[in-house]
Amino acid sequence: MQEFINMCEACNPGETEFLQAISEVAESIKPVLEKHPEYRKAKILERIVEPERIIIFRVPWVDDKGEVQVNRGYRVQANSAIGPYKGGLRFHPSVNLSILKFLGFEQIFKNALTTLPMGGGKGGSNFNPKGKSDNEVMRFCHSFMSELFRHIGADTDVPAGDIGVGGREIGYLFGMYKKLKGEFTGVLTGKGLDWGGSLIRPEATGYGCVYFASEMLGTKNKSLEGKTCLVSGSGNVAQYTVEKIIELGGKAVTLSDSSGYIYDESGIDREKLDYVMHLKNIVRGRIKEYTEKYPEAVYTPLDADLAYNPLWNHKADCAFPSATQNEINEKDAQNLVNNGIQLVAEGANMPTTPEGVEIFLDAKILYGPGKAANAGGVSVSGLEMTQNSMRLKWTQEEVDSYLLRIMKSIHSACLAASEEYGAVGNYVMGANIAGFTKVANSMLAQGIV
Repeated sequence: MQEFINMCEACNPGETEFLQAISEVAESIKPVLEKHPEYRKAKILERIVEPERIIIFRVPWVDDKGEVQVNRGYRVQANSAIGPYKGGLRFHPSVNLSILKFLGFEQIFKNALTTLPMGGGKGGSNFNPKGKSDNEVMRFCHSFMSELFRHIGADTDVPAGDIGVGGREIGYLFGMYKKLKGEFTGVLTGKGLDWGGSLIRPEATGYGCVYFASEMLGTKNKSLEGKTCLVSGSGNVAQYTVEKIIELGGKAVTLSDSSGYIYDESGIDREKLDYVMHLKNIVRGRIKEYTEKYPEAVYTPLDADLAYNPLWNHKADCAFPSATQNEINEKDAQNLVNNGIQLVAEGANMPTTPEGVEIFLDAKILYGPGKAANAGGVSVSGLEMTQNSMRLKWTQEEVDSYLLRIMKSIHSACLAASEEYGAVGNYVMGANIAGFTKVANSMLAQGIV
């Protein structure tokens, strides 16, 4: 296994996020490779870490001042063994090939867990939609799609939204795809309800994460009722995580953005959450403004010199990291454990560093890794694809019931895999093993392709 890791490091120099994701999966599936020599002979692991295709392209566009701007676009088509590539598009200045390869790699296993026929992919650009006018975002999206359209399709690759890509961006991207291809197909998910979108899609990742957390608590005969919860982020995932926590009787006390975080000891109730949704989705303001509306809350600005994030240093029962990768480091994880945390369910992708994960596992708390806990978003994207193919639209209750059923199935698959390989209750191993074996068996059946 160390030889394999060394090979990955040599082939992907400097791609720290991608190498981190590979190492986590490789460590988890050691017992699987020992039990199944046919996987080793067919070089399944070596093949699965190499994306099937990577597309990199320039994206020129004109800003409102008439100046030409140039960004870089990407699509990583990671694995299509069980279905068309499926994964979001991220528009953010931090986007690079390492991050997208890590996200696409994680998406392979996450999608396999959903029970739906979807492969793994990811894409995006270093374009920053923040502070741009609607017309500037439209011109960028149209330029981006004028290249991407060649490489995607309803039965080939179905992108979705991610950080920086919401309903506005999906609309512009879909409009240009439809014009260039001359067809109306379910090539993007996260569409508007009037033109092929699915109910519950905006809520799905947050709702699914809380459903998964409830299943984990259920193994200890507990529930979210009365639990104090720490939530990071204030975007789509965080908002609907808080909404479902409220619905299930819990109390969320934190939210954050890139400038800092708020702590509201009395809890973020429905009225306060409605304010946050208006602030972040309509006004596009900063979370600091929450304390102007609700002065009993405390705002703490980001301090880059601190070796930890004080958001994770409050006494609470459950934590839902819902912002970005590696937001919980070793010190944060220890602070959470010291403050009595019972459960961590990851709404973001890989938000905990390897050192932090070890602390959670050693403490034997309930720890749901992102590829399992936040699979609700891509699950409902898959359900949107199904509705598009059938030319049908399901009710909110139907989609939500499918989502709950899928999250329960993912939880059961993780538990069963962890038990089969002697690591009962280790959801990291369970998720990696359950996802890997499904993809590995499909790759074996299809030969060396």
